[in-house]
Amino acid sequence: MNRKQAILNAATILFSQNGFKETSTADLARMIGVAEGTIFYHFKNKNTLFLAVLERTRELILEEFDSYMNTHRFDNGLDRIEHAVAFHLYLSGKLENEFLLLHRYYPYQMAEVLPECRSHLEAIYDCLVDIYEGAIESGQKDGSIKTMPSRKTALIIFSMVDGIVRFKTYNLYNANALFNELVSACEGILNMEKTK
Repeated sequence: MNRKQAILNAATILFSQNGFKETSTADLARMIGVAEGTIFYHFKNKNTLFLAVLERTRELILEEFDSYMNTHRFDNGLDRIEHAVAFHLYLSGKLENEFLLLHRYYPYQMAEVLPECRSHLEAIYDCLVDIYEGAIESGQKDGSIKTMPSRKTALIIFSMVDGIVRFKTYNLYNANALFNELVSACEGILNMEKTK
């Protein structure tokens, strides 16, 4: 792992656990064992570093989902939705710090004043919603999902999954215990008999 990658990894942990304001570049430098100037050699300032963390978060999520969705076979669009939900829950555990970062309030405060921050956040959520939308459109073509506005429905399904991921992120509830109910709720929204 190169030094820039090490800085991004450590920054993701500190930003997700401590917040933006509470994370200093001195703390970050200490964590990875480099001089503080090394951080500024790779990143202009803390805002630039945070934006790079958001961009990397989007890339990681998209790479993981693309790899999973492209290496699995699905019976139909409804089956694809179920697998996407299951993988989303799995990924929130694998990329725990990245999802914690997305569930904190400060990135959205920053997005109000930094258009680039807003753009990164929108890109992250768009890539996730696109996965659900693609599965819905696939299901509409194969008859496993009824005709409905695919983007709006994808947003609703994503919101349900993301809500459960937040339970998991904050250790409020065992998200895996809700998987069957979540899938049933998705089937109810998509309103077609599940094919065996």
